[in-house]
Amino acid sequence: MTSDSQEQRTATQEARGMGLSHAWRALRHRNFRLYFGGQSISLIGTWMTRVATSWLVYRLTKSAVLLGVVGFAGQIPTFLLAPLAGVIVDRIDRRQVLVWTQTLAMLQSLLLAWLTLTHRINIAEILILSALQGVINAFDMPARQSFIIRMVEERADLSNAIAINSSMANAARLIGPSLAGLVIAATNEGWCYFVDGVSYIAVIASLLMMRVKPEVSHHQGTTMIEQMRQGWVYVAGSLPIRAILLLFALLSLMGWPFMVLMPIFAGQVLHGGPHTLGFLMGAVGVGALISGLSLVLRRSVRGLTKVIPVAAAVFGAGLIAFGLSHNLWLSLPMMLVTGFGMMQGLTASNTILQTLVDERMRGRVMSYYTMAFVGMSPFGSLLAGALAHRIGPPLTVIVSGVACIVGAVLFWVRLGTIRRDMRPVYERLGIIPRQELTLEPNAIEEAAER
Repeated sequence: MTSDSQEQRTATQEARGMGLSHAWRALRHRNFRLYFGGQSISLIGTWMTRVATSWLVYRLTKSAVLLGVVGFAGQIPTFLLAPLAGVIVDRIDRRQVLVWTQTLAMLQSLLLAWLTLTHRINIAEILILSALQGVINAFDMPARQSFIIRMVEERADLSNAIAINSSMANAARLIGPSLAGLVIAATNEGWCYFVDGVSYIAVIASLLMMRVKPEVSHHQGTTMIEQMRQGWVYVAGSLPIRAILLLFALLSLMGWPFMVLMPIFAGQVLHGGPHTLGFLMGAVGVGALISGLSLVLRRSVRGLTKVIPVAAAVFGAGLIAFGLSHNLWLSLPMMLVTGFGMMQGLTASNTILQTLVDERMRGRVMSYYTMAFVGMSPFGSLLAGALAHRIGPPLTVIVSGVACIVGAVLFWVRLGTIRRDMRPVYERLGIIPRQELTLEPNAIEEAAER
C-alpha cells in the first residue's frame, strides 16, 4: 500500500472518529451518565436562582452598587476559603464532600424561597444567604472539578467529559434564565428559588447511585498547613498552570462581572424588563453552548493552548461591542459572542489544567482554579458596581473588554515558553510523541516532575 493510500485511510478513520459516538464518548461511563442526568436538572435551577437574585436586588434597591455588593458577598467566601477547601478535598472522599455541599445548597435555596414567597425578604437577608452560598461553593467547586476524573475512569476521555460538562452547564444557562424571566414576570422570584431547591434532589440522588472505589488519601500524616504550602509551591512553580490561572484571574476581575450589571442594561440601557434580562442571559447561554459543543468534537487536548488567548480576546471584543450597543437586537448577538469567548477559554483552560496536574495535587490546584474563576469575581463585582455608578454601565463594560484583550495579548506573547514547558508532561502521557533526539529520557522525566 502506498504512503498516500495509508494517509488517506488514516484521514478517513479520523473523520469517522469525529462522529457523534466519538463526540459523546465520556457518556460510556455509568457514573458520568448519572452525573450528567442529575446536573442537567440541577443547573437549570441554579441559573434560575442567579437571575432571580439579580432581579430581586434590582427591584428592591434600583442600585448598581448594591448589585455589586451582593455579588461580592456571594463570592468572597470562595476566595478566602478555597485554599483550605482544596486541602480538605485532597484529604477526604470527594463524593461525600459533594453530597454535603449539594444538600446545604438545597436548604439555602428553599430558605430563600420561603422568605421571598412570604414577602419577608430584605437586602440584609439576601447578603447573608449569598455569603452562605459562597462558603458552600468554596468546597463544592474544587470537589466537583476533581471528581470528574473518577467518573470517567479513563484519562483519555477526560477532555471529552469536561467539554460535555461545559455544554451541559451552558444548555442550563440557556434554559434557566429564560425560564426565570417567564416565572418572575408571571409570579415573583420566590418560585425560582423553590424550583432550584427541588432540583438539587436529582444531583444528590445521582451521586448516591454512583459506584466508585474508595479514594486513597494522599496526606500521610502531613499537616493541613504543610499541604497548603505544597499546593502553593506546586502552582507557583509551574509556568503553564501559573499563566492560565493569572489570565483567568484577570478575566474574572475585569470581564465576568458584566453579569452583575445585566439587570441595569435590561432595565435602563435597553428599556426592558425581566423578559429582556432573560433574553440577554439566554444569548450568553447560546454562545457558551455553541462553544461547548465545538469542544466536544475535539479528539485531544492538543492545540487547546492557543485557544485560551484567542478566546479571551473574543470575549473582550464582545464586551466592547455590547457596551457600545443601545439596541436589543444588536446587543443579543454581542452577548452570544461574549458567551462563546467566555466558555471557550474557560473549558480549554480547565481541560489543560486537569491534564497537567498530578493526581495528589488535583484538589489543591482546582481550588486555585476556583479562586481565579470565582474568587476574583467579588472584587470585580464591587469594581463594576462602583464604575457603573460613576461612569455608567456601557463605559464600564467597554473598559472591561479592553482589559481582557490586554490579558490575551500578554498570554500570547509567552505562549511559546508555556508550550515548551508543557511538552514533557504531554510526552509522558502519550498525548504527543517523544522527541528523543532533543531531550534525553531522564531529562524528560525530570522536567515532567518539575
